[in-house]
Amino acid sequence: MSENNLLLAFYGDDFTGSTDAMEALASNGYRTILFLEPPSPEMLENFKGIQCIGVPGTSRAKNPEEMEQELRPVFEALFKLRTNVIHYKTCSTFDSNPDVGSIGKAIEIALDYTEESQKTVPLFVAAPPLGRYTVFGNHFAKMYDTVYRLDRHPTMSKHPMTPMNESDLRVHLNKQFQIPKQIGLMDVVELSGAYHNVKEVYEQKLESNDGILLLDALDDIHSQTVGRLIWEKGQEGLRFVVGSSGVEYALTAEWNRQGLQATRNNNGQTKIPAANQVLVVAGSCSPITKLQIETASEEGFVGIQVSPQDIINKEELPKNLLEKAIKHIQNGKSVILYTAQGPEDPAIDETRRLFDEMGIEKRESGELIGSQLGKWTLEIIKATNIRRIIAAGGDTSGFVTKELKLFALEMILQVDPGVPLCCGYSSDPIMNGIEIALKGGQMGSPDFFVKIKEA
Repeated sequence: MSENNLLLAFYGDDFTGSTDAMEALASNGYRTILFLEPPSPEMLENFKGIQCIGVPGTSRAKNPEEMEQELRPVFEALFKLRTNVIHYKTCSTFDSNPDVGSIGKAIEIALDYTEESQKTVPLFVAAPPLGRYTVFGNHFAKMYDTVYRLDRHPTMSKHPMTPMNESDLRVHLNKQFQIPKQIGLMDVVELSGAYHNVKEVYEQKLESNDGILLLDALDDIHSQTVGRLIWEKGQEGLRFVVGSSGVEYALTAEWNRQGLQATRNNNGQTKIPAANQVLVVAGSCSPITKLQIETASEEGFVGIQVSPQDIINKEELPKNLLEKAIKHIQNGKSVILYTAQGPEDPAIDETRRLFDEMGIEKRESGELIGSQLGKWTLEIIKATNIRRIIAAGGDTSGFVTKELKLFALEMILQVDPGVPLCCGYSSDPIMNGIEIALKGGQMGSPDFFVKIKEA
């Protein structure tokens, strides 16, 4: 363990993915705080017993130039920490392309800060607990009861910003480097068997590879093996790793195997009263979010669709929309503000048309939608003092959280895999202690909104 007791520091390329990584750590008993900016030593002192920290960001929605501006100060701060592993956390469906959320660009930036001894970057995207698998370099993702190859996934193959049309992660990633890199593979066969044999193969591949090494995983045993490999090499200076929250699941398995002392004995669960009311703001157009809206509406939630005109009007608050939401909350109802119901909603085309007319690029749409929803959420909270919020959509969650002026998040309750309920910390007394769940578009069960209300 490092001198300041930090086992791991990570940056998440979106907010929902960052809470997913936090859940993987906290549910195993390792106290984890997400700081919206890299924390100073003084800030860390205010949170006793931290073993892991994360910095959630929005690089998944940015172009390469914007990623430079966001990531360099974060990497500079994280690499100064005395911690064994530094993780660039990606989505478990590897959402990215050369122009938006380039994981290749993030790796190129990080290599300016890694130790000279680190020639190769381990890449681990599989997360079996979340239904994400990598087999012979090809990635698969579960949706409901079916596992799909990534390029045939009903949601990810049609993602509005980063459609995944390639399942081989090596091919997909190599398109994102200015100069193609050597991307090796340690497959499920090589990861199976006696650990000393697996480790020997791993070290040989690290030595012969001067670029990226992708690691497969089909089950928890493969994941545990990967966690041991990453942890042991991290203590030797190979600290930087890229991948999904599968990295956190893998590392906690190794830490638990070693018996590293955890700060909590309740697996991150805290007894909290049911909220009776929640406010949902949804910028996601995924079919899963659509089903969650429909299920919640059947259970008495009031759905209010945001018009495209309200989204593009940055000068004025949508008074009628806010008054309607506030009135329903004051009357005891839970409210959902949503931009679209699923990928076929006509509002999507209308919003894109208006964005085109205003010269707003496609990659900027997520920030505008999320920021607007965040501003409206803040107004509703001030008017009603509602204390439990759900933000649906990876990009939406990041920009909503920033507008709420929170400086840190901590998991207080597991609900569905990868989407915990969190406590928000703020210097603003109105916002301090707010309960918030950040949900990626393809995450959560159909009754997720109802579960959060009744948790």
